[in-house]
Amino acid sequence: MSVIKVQSLSKNFGALKAVDQLSFEVEAGQVYGFLGQNGSGKSTTIRMLLSLIHPSEGQIEIFGQSLTNNRSAILEQVGAVIERPDLYPYLTAQEHLTLFAKLRKQKISASKIEATLSQVGLLARANDKVQTYSLGMKQRLGIGIALLHDPALIILDEPTNGLDPQGIADIRQLIKSLSKDQGKTVLVSSHLLSEIEQIATHILIIHQGKKMAEGPTSSLLDPNKTIVQIKTLDDLDAKQKLMDSVYRSNILERSEGLYLSIPKLEIPALNTFLVASNIALLSLESKNSLEDYFLQLTSTY
Repeated sequence: MSVIKVQSLSKNFGALKAVDQLSFEVEAGQVYGFLGQNGSGKSTTIRMLLSLIHPSEGQIEIFGQSLTNNRSAILEQVGAVIERPDLYPYLTAQEHLTLFAKLRKQKISASKIEATLSQVGLLARANDKVQTYSLGMKQRLGIGIALLHDPALIILDEPTNGLDPQGIADIRQLIKSLSKDQGKTVLVSSHLLSEIEQIATHILIIHQGKKMAEGPTSSLLDPNKTIVQIKTLDDLDAKQKLMDSVYRSNILERSEGLYLSIPKLEIPALNTFLVASNIALLSLESKNSLEDYFLQLTSTY
């Protein structure tokens, strides 16, 4: 079942096309990683999904309904944190959740508030003022507020931005738990590619507002698309020899360094070619991380 279905979505700000004919689907239960460089259109897309801004073109369906025609009913089932949550420093976590519970249409019990605080790891600090919290704790409280009404879809925009390693690990485990233990659908954008690689079941990569790649993490990081970094004493000479060889089409455009994309089983033959071509080889390293794949799609000379 498609929880989110976006078709030919575009957003213009004057002459700037922030999102350009973007289409994608998020299925129930997925942790859907949304990746792109700064200015790629991620936050603009998320704001359109939350009906904070209106598309210039295209359609958005959430839970099988048009967002345009069913905004209120849809957003009742959505929880979101956009960058850093807005919190009141002189209120406690308990008071925050109690306040937001009163703002909801449905009745939220005290036991639900306590369970939510436990879920985000703040029960022991429930009665401490937010001004005493670390950035990671504030982020977890923001997620707790978003979870209070038990939404089916959770949208998180850069949830680990500015956090220390422990804070990042806490958010990572929380997102995994929301999907695995509670069956929630989570769409999460982040510039921390290694984090998305660890938590996302599916990935969408956009660049300059356009979709560059979409699919299961396992297939996007297929070993048959292994990226190889070559370090030599003279990269310009090495690149020229590769350009004049059968490996010309395997060379990747990067702002720095020498990279090729080849099937893993062809690496030994590549090594043999480099040696036979009298290239002063320092190292040949195979890579297959999300960061490498991301840079392959979005970097240019």
